[in-house]
Amino acid sequence: MEVTEATVRNILTRTTGYLKTVTSHSLQPYRGCSFGKSLCGVGCYVQHNRFVTKGRPWGGFLEIRENAAESYRANYDRERGWSRRRCGAFSIFLSSATEPFLPQESRYQVTTRVLRTMREYPPDLLVLQTHSHLVESVRDLLLELKKVCDLRVHISIETDRDRIEGLPSHASTVKARFQAATEIHALGIPTVITVSPLLPIADPDAFFDRISQSADAVVIDHFIEGDGTPDGRRTRSTPLPEAMGRLDPGSTDLDYRRRIIATALKYLPHTTGVSIDGFAGRYLR
Repeated sequence: MEVTEATVRNILTRTTGYLKTVTSHSLQPYRGCSFGKSLCGVGCYVQHNRFVTKGRPWGGFLEIRENAAESYRANYDRERGWSRRRCGAFSIFLSSATEPFLPQESRYQVTTRVLRTMREYPPDLLVLQTHSHLVESVRDLLLELKKVCDLRVHISIETDRDRIEGLPSHASTVKARFQAATEIHALGIPTVITVSPLLPIADPDAFFDRISQSADAVVIDHFIEGDGTPDGRRTRSTPLPEAMGRLDPGSTDLDYRRRIIATALKYLPHTTGVSIDGFAGRYLR
C-alpha cells in the first residue's frame, strides 16, 4: 500500500449531499483507507468517489494528514461562526470517507491529536464514526469530550457473521467491536451501533438483543439508497450483492431492510433509526 504524508489547508469540510442534514462539517484525518481490502472495503461507498481515489485501487493508498489538529485549531473560529449562523450549531462527523482508527493511527496519532485539540476547541456536536474496536483506546479522551460537547460514538457492525463466503474477512472482528461498544456504553458515553451496509444476519433476534445491551441506539442502512444511488447500482458493480444473495436471496432488496427494522424495533423501540435519519439521531416512533 502506498503511504504518503500531506498537509491540508482546512481539515473541516462543509457538508453537502448525504450528510447535509446530519452535521455542518465532516473531518477526514486520512485520505484513503487501509481497511479497503477487508470486508467493509468491498461495499465502501467512498471507492466510487473519483476525487478521492484518482484512479487508484481502494485499499491501495493512504494519505496521512499530519497537520490535521493544527488545521482544525486554525480554522475553528471561522467554521464555527459560519455553521452557527447557517445551521444553528457547529457539528462534526468524524469521519465519513475513511476510518479514523486505522492500524496506522498507533504510529501517526492523527485522530488522537484532533480529539485532544477538541477538548480546548470543542464543536457543539461530535459524531465519531468507526468500524474498528480500536476506538476503545481513546475512551479517556471521549470521557473528557463528553463534558464539553454533545458526543455520539457510532460503531459499525453490519452483520453477526464472522465470515461471508467469497469476501475478505472483517478488519475488526464482530466480537471485538461489540466489546468496544459495550465498554464505551458502560462509561455513559452515548453509543450507537450502525448496521451499515446491512448484510445478511444469521440470527436477527439475538443480534438486536445484543445491540440493546451494548448501545443506546441502532441505525440500519441498506446499500440501496445508502450508496448515493436510489437503486444501489454503485454497490451492484461490486462482489457484495452476489455474496449476500448466496446467503439470503432476499437480502439485496429493501424488503429485507423492512423485515430487519421490524426485529430491531422489538429490542430498541424508541431508538431505531433508518438510513440518513438514523445517522442524524432521528429515530422511528
